[in-house]
Amino acid sequence: MKIAIFTDTFYPEINGVARTLKRLTAYLEEKHISFKIFAPYSYDNDSNDTHILRIKSLPFYLYPECRLAIPNPLFIKKELQNFAPDVIHVVTPFTMGLCGTYFSRKLKIPLVGSYHTNFDSYLTFYNLSFLSKLLWKYMLWFYRPCKKIFVPSHETMHQLQKHGFQNLDIWTRGVNCELFHPFYHHDSIRKQYGISKKFLITYAGRLAPEKDVITFLHAAKLLPDEINQHIQWLVVGDGPLREELQHTAPENMLFTGYLSGNSLAEVYSASDLFVFPSSSETFGNVVLEALASGTPAICANSGGVKNIINAGKTGELCTPARPQEFAQAIHSLLINESLRKQMGIEGRKYALTQRWEAIFDQLICHYDHVVNEHKKNHTIQQTPSSQALAKVKTGL
Repeated sequence: MKIAIFTDTFYPEINGVARTLKRLTAYLEEKHISFKIFAPYSYDNDSNDTHILRIKSLPFYLYPECRLAIPNPLFIKKELQNFAPDVIHVVTPFTMGLCGTYFSRKLKIPLVGSYHTNFDSYLTFYNLSFLSKLLWKYMLWFYRPCKKIFVPSHETMHQLQKHGFQNLDIWTRGVNCELFHPFYHHDSIRKQYGISKKFLITYAGRLAPEKDVITFLHAAKLLPDEINQHIQWLVVGDGPLREELQHTAPENMLFTGYLSGNSLAEVYSASDLFVFPSSSETFGNVVLEALASGTPAICANSGGVKNIINAGKTGELCTPARPQEFAQAIHSLLINESLRKQMGIEGRKYALTQRWEAIFDQLICHYDHVVNEHKKNHTIQQTPSSQALAKVKTGL
């Protein structure tokens, strides 16, 4: 099988979509499955990687670290024809996704798509809710040609079904439990960041309006002084709100910037709680990483995250944008050490069932099904009907 993947974001960009695709391509290489990535040019250009075709691009004004590609159709068509993929997978609904959809139709290559981001939820945080109907019309139009549309959670599937999407299948997310685990030396993280407080509470993610980091900040301020004085708050990530957050954050809140790999895994492992107030997630990779690290998570009861957290067992779910609820949940778990530790154990157990290899194996089965259906339909279209055969024989 040969797979062509069209995406507007890819490694080394730091977001859930790029990280998932990087994990997928590592799996494909390991399984010796041929693939080619069509993605915007990155300053950290991996030009030596023959699997990746980088396209000229410009920074996107809402997300300067994300880029909008400016495709050269003739060049991409030539590359696709030389590669001769069995299936095209469009990952994002922007310029590269549109390019993949166009060439799927033009070259008669079966098309699948994946839905990763709740852009409709984002509109609210950027005061653009009036564009919601137009956005959903575009999304329906963009994904309609796909033989399958992969979504990361049942919650996201239900949301799309309400808007008329069809051909939906679950492509969930996994976690590397060899990287994210509870067994790191916690003293090294405390020493690295100068942490002397009894408790460490962490947020990880983009510092942007759609992640509702303001709720995290307000929850920290709502905790009573007698407990807050024993807490070190750690904010992992970067984004347009960082400067504002740092200016208004309490003294016991530390900003680390982006972390990845072992640096991120060690922070999860050393944390007593992970707090993630975002209500716009289609899945919530960081939440699963925290659970794999044996750290209970307190999250918004919304989006794909609610399909990860088993409330009362691996963490707690709070009403979105209600910092008081988050503060109460944090306080409750900090004063109940036995429950907190049991939640950490249960979270780790759950994460161990979410292995990437099994998830990608299932994705390949979906690809196979689409490719085989396409071949079967193509064969039927090319096979003469019985009446046509009879006429040919009569003519002979």
